[in-house]
Amino acid sequence: MAHIKLPEGLPGIRGLMAFRPETAKPLNDLAEVLLRSENSLTRGERELIATYVSALNDCFFCQNAHGGLAQHYLQCDMNYIDQVKHNYELTNLGAKMKSLLAIAASVQKGGKHVTPDQIDRAKALGATDREIHDTVLIAAAFCMFNRYVDGLGTWAPQDRQFYIDRAPRRAEEGYANYNPQN
Repeated sequence: MAHIKLPEGLPGIRGLMAFRPETAKPLNDLAEVLLRSENSLTRGERELIATYVSALNDCFFCQNAHGGLAQHYLQCDMNYIDQVKHNYELTNLGAKMKSLLAIAASVQKGGKHVTPDQIDRAKALGATDREIHDTVLIAAAFCMFNRYVDGLGTWAPQDRQFYIDRAPRRAEEGYANYNPQN
């Protein structure tokens, strides 16, 4: 049960956005830019970064909502997403993406945990300054989103199929025009 009275039937951040729509818009606009705008990282890769950070933060709603989107965009199954969350180094992700996930993990611990060696490695593997920037900002933003969702004790459907089934619609609608009631 949520720590505050939220609209019924809206899980995770959806209930919070319905509760406070004036804060929902800038949060959704940020998510739209970070996760869906034109970028050399694919939408699937960016959703995967969000998923990975959310898993590190143990935010069930966010890791499954964004995991569903990542698997939709990457055309994989949730088992693969789970493998990335548990040990991305053992997956078939490219070396550049693995280096970006390492940076995201450091941001999740605290911004000062990102090292020059991590940045140099990512650049040596082909990461651009913008990809590194966006990885850090996605990781930082999802630490905030995760804490927002869990800090107010929101509920989340435990059936992960819920998130998989919603992913195509979320992918089509995006974040900027997001209506938490849908």
